[in-house]
Amino acid sequence: MGPDGNERPATRRSYAGHDNDDVLAAIDLGTNNCRLMIAARANSGFRVVDSYSRIVRLGEGLQKTGELGEDAMARTLDALHTCAVRLGRRPPSGFRAVATEACRRARNGREFIRRIHDETGLRFEIISGREEAELAVESCSGLLFSSFYRGAAGTIKSASGQPAPTRGLLLDIGGGSTEIAWVRLDHGRRTHDVIGYISLPIGVITLSEQFSSHRPDDYRVMVQHVHHQLKAFETTHRINREILGGGVRVVGTSGTVTTLASLDLDLPRYSRCAIDGYHLGVMNAHKAIARLHRMGVQGMHAHPCIGSERASYVLPGCAIFEAFLSHWSSDIVVADRGLRDGLLTRMMSGNGLAGGRRNGLSGARGRQHRMPG
Repeated sequence: MGPDGNERPATRRSYAGHDNDDVLAAIDLGTNNCRLMIAARANSGFRVVDSYSRIVRLGEGLQKTGELGEDAMARTLDALHTCAVRLGRRPPSGFRAVATEACRRARNGREFIRRIHDETGLRFEIISGREEAELAVESCSGLLFSSFYRGAAGTIKSASGQPAPTRGLLLDIGGGSTEIAWVRLDHGRRTHDVIGYISLPIGVITLSEQFSSHRPDDYRVMVQHVHHQLKAFETTHRINREILGGGVRVVGTSGTVTTLASLDLDLPRYSRCAIDGYHLGVMNAHKAIARLHRMGVQGMHAHPCIGSERASYVLPGCAIFEAFLSHWSSDIVVADRGLRDGLLTRMMSGNGLAGGRRNGLSGARGRQHRMPG
C-alpha cells in the first residue's frame, strides 16, 4: 500500500494452480474507499492472489446535500471498471459486492447501485449497519482468539498464564460510519457471537465536513460529540466493568488505528506485516495522537505512512478513537483487515456464498482498453 492509501498494481499475481472453483472475490464499497480482493482457498482459510484499493471519496459532500455527487460517483465508477477488468481475467466461482454507509444514507444511493450494474455488470447490495459490524468481526476473528492455548487442565490461557477473555470489543472506523461490536467468545470452539452492536452515522469524512480539525478546540468538540453518542451503548452493556476485570480483548481496525500503530513503531513506510496483530498500548496511542497534532496537516501530507489523500481525515479519525477510549480504556490489538476479508471468510466457510455469474457478477464489463491499476 502506498502513502496515499492505495494498493499498487504490483499486487497482481498468478492464478496458476487454482481451478475456478477455488477462486472467490469480494468488493467493499465504502464512503471513502473501494476495495477488491480475489483469493484462493487454502488450508488455513484463503490466500490472496490479487487485491486492489482506491480512495474514491464517494461520500464527499453527502453531509450537506444528502446525495452522492456526480464527481464522486464518476471516481467510484472509474475504480469499479478497474475491478471489473481484474475480475474478468478469470471469473471467480463465488463473488459478493457490498456498499455501506454512503449508499445507505444517500437519497440516490439505490439509483447509483443500479447505475453501477448497468455500466460495469457488477451487482452490489447495500448492507445494514448490523451486517457491517458482523463482517468486521468476522474479518478480525483470528485476532480475537490469537495467543491463547488449552493447558493441561483444560483451561485456556495466554503464554503469560492469563485466562482467555470471554468478551471481545471491536472498533471499526469508516469514512461514513463507525461500527462497534460487543462479542461473546468461546475459546474452546473458537467461535464468536455478536451480542450487541452500534453503527454510528459518524466517520472520518462526515466529521471532517461537519467540523474543522485544524484547531485544538474544534478537535475537542469532535471528541465530545462522538463521546456522547456512545454513552447509551456503555449504559446498556456495562463494558467498562468487564474491561477493568480483564475479561475483554479489544481489536481496532481502520486507517486511523493502523496509522497510530505505524507512528508508535516509527515505521519508515507502511508495513502490513508489522501492523496486523500489533498490540498498541493506551498511553502510546495518546502519544501518537499528540504527535499528529504537532505534525500538523502539512507534516501528515509528507509522512510516508499517511500521504496527501488521507491527511485531512486522520485527526477526525483520532477524535473517534479518543472518544472510544474515553469509555473503554484498553490496549488495542491492531487489525489491518476489512469487510472484504470478512466477506471472503464467510464465503470460504460456506456462509453467504454468492455464485459468480448468477449472483453479483453478471458479465462484468470493464474497459478492456484501460490498463488496470
